[in-house]
Amino acid sequence: MDTATTFHDADPDDPPAQACLAAYFNLLAQVIPGLAPPGLPLYDAADYRPPSGVFRLARQGGQTLGCVSLRAHAPGIAEVKRLWIAPEARGQGLARRLMQDIETRARAIGYTRLVLDTNAALPAAIALYQGSGWAAIPAYTGFPATHWFGKDL
Repeated sequence: MDTATTFHDADPDDPPAQACLAAYFNLLAQVIPGLAPPGLPLYDAADYRPPSGVFRLARQGGQTLGCVSLRAHAPGIAEVKRLWIAPEARGQGLARRLMQDIETRARAIGYTRLVLDTNAALPAAIALYQGSGWAAIPAYTGFPATHWFGKDL
């Protein structure tokens, strides 16, 4: 990705964040059998605000290219949620950079471990996590998740 790509905190209710989330949920509905937009989990914005959460946007030249968020999961543990990259920005390392960014933010908040869930219909995400030091962990959520990962910081 171009060095002009920057990462910024955003409120999950801000329009650029909402646009990313809408695209994320639409993608899930397209690729996960049996999932339709009305059946998607509700997004509780309060979970993704400081002091225990954060919502990050990747931007370049005024365009929002991706997002990722973090919320408290258990004492010392946070959950990474809603990693999404715009189709035109995929395959350029932006997802990896966003994940590194959210890990750095998690450490700064004081978390020592991260967890996340994903679905088998998202093989690029699974490959990203496996190639970035995330290890399979027991299931801690239900449908639509099919894979669960954890990482010590």
